[in-house]
This record gives sequence, C-alpha cells and structure tokens, in this order.
Amino acid sequence: MLRGLGRRPSALISAGVLALLVLLALAAPLITALTGQDPYAYHDGLIDSARGGVPVGPLGGVSADHWLGVEPGTGRDLLARLLYGARISLLVAAGATLVQIAIGLAVGLAAGLGGPLLDSLLSRVGDVLVALPMLVVGIALTAVVPPDFPRPLLLVLLIGAFGWGGTARIVRAQTLSLRRRDFVAAARLSGNGPWRVARRELLPSLAAPVITYAAVLLPVNIVVEASLSFLGVGVKPPTPSWGQMLSTAQTWFRADPMYVLLPAGLLFVTVLAFTVLGEAVRTALDPREASRLAVGTRREKPASPESVASPRTVNARTV
Repeated sequence: MLRGLGRRPSALISAGVLALLVLLALAAPLITALTGQDPYAYHDGLIDSARGGVPVGPLGGVSADHWLGVEPGTGRDLLARLLYGARISLLVAAGATLVQIAIGLAVGLAAGLGGPLLDSLLSRVGDVLVALPMLVVGIALTAVVPPDFPRPLLLVLLIGAFGWGGTARIVRAQTLSLRRRDFVAAARLSGNGPWRVARRELLPSLAAPVITYAAVLLPVNIVVEASLSFLGVGVKPPTPSWGQMLSTAQTWFRADPMYVLLPAGLLFVTVLAFTVLGEAVRTALDPREASRLAVGTRREKPASPESVASPRTVNARTV
C-alpha cells in the first residue's frame, strides 16, 4: 500500500497537507503562546463601533500582532480561533469515524455470521438509521441533552450512532463472501467458535475494505460536524469551531469577507486533501488496480550491445 501511495504525487501532497494541519492543531497552545494571543480574549480597541463592529485596518484587521486579522464584533484573534477550531473539527471527525467503524464491524460480523433472523433484524435496523435525517435528530436532541453535556462528545456520539450503516453493509457483504472460503471452513472444523473465527480469520481479510471506507468517512464527518455546528447543534460559543465560525460569519460576509473565506478555505482544503488521500488508499488496496499500475509502470530493460546479434552472426548460427 505504501509503495502504491508513493507512486501518486497527489497522495503525497495530500498527506503532507494533512500532516501540517494536524501538527498546527496539536501545537495550537504553543503557537498562541508565542504570538501572545488568546482565542477567547476580546480586543475592543480593534473594533470600529461606528461601523457596526467591523475590524479596524485592511483585510479584517491584519497586523503584526494579528497575522490573519481579528473576529468582527469581538476583536478576538482569528489565527488562534482557527487553530483551536481545527482541533475540535478534526477530533470530532476522527472520534465519530472510530465509533462508526467499531459499531459497523460488530454489527456487520454479527449479521454475516448469525442466522437469517439476526441478519434480517440487524439489516433493517441499519436501514432505518441510514434513512433518518441526522440534522433533524441532532436539532431535536438539543432540547433533551443537558446544557452542561460536552458538545464535542455529543457530536461524536450523534454522528457515530447514525453513521455506521454503510460500514455494516460492507462488512456484512464481505463476511458472507468470506465465510464460504476454505480457510474459514477449516477453522470451524478445528473447533473454533464464531467470534474466534471472526477475530482470527475474518478481521485480517476485512482490514482493506474497512480502512478504505474509513478514509472516505473522515472528510464526510468533517462536513457533517461543520453543518451541525452551523445549525447550532455543535459546539457553543465561545468555543471555536470551523462550522460555528461560519455560522457567525453569515452576518459579516459583506463587511468582512476574510472572516468567511478563511474558515471556509481551510474546510475546503481539509476535505479535499482527505478525499484525495482516501481515493489513493482505495486504489492502493485494490489488488486489480495495483496490478494494473504495476504493469503500466514496468519498463523493459534496453538490450545491451553484446546481446544484439549482427546479421552475419545470425546467418552463421542459422546455417
């Protein structure tokens, strides 16, 4: 897989962009300490009250102290809020993906190894969850969940609980195909139980499709988290999040376009990088695609001068 990814420049660039983004998100406290900025500190002197709270200065208040400008209405440093918002968005997306993969693996294996009744029951439950509108359910949960409940954890549980249907379908289909193989039958004849067979024989064979689907789920979950935060279901102010910042920026897109372009641009670049890397992982883990690339990149060695026979030599040997 690594050799397949190394042959794709787009995958290397995407991996580099994502590694840089994760590094900046992890180093957010260090960066804000070095710049002397706090994502929660208000700066009233950087806001023009006469113009309705628009930042003072060009490009949203860009200066030596505030490299990307300040937030309209509050004067909070925009770079610090973007870095801390990246931590929330990436953490929620990664946590939700892990929950989806864990539930989908368990349900898919149970449906594939169980009887027809269990298979039908679990499949119908997955279909119902896929059909339910997650945004509507998330908005309804805000009236039930206590206000002091951690919103990032709520987003992880919400996205994970309603998004495992696709993983379960893939695992179930692969399990139904693998259970007819000879090595699975041999493991059963050796006296191994269903879950031991699943852990020792099926899970290694399911690694490739599950990893591929997880790489596809990550950018989707980033967009879902941004959508939920945009609708007010996600993190609450003053906790920064890209979706929450975009929700606030909808009233400032004319007066301060930078406040809209920066979080939207970061969200676009992150989702694009995850999508390109996920497609590269899918291609690298596909045996047919890998063999096609190997054949396409194989080059014939040029013939050496000694191996090229002259016409006289050929005629002599023929004679």
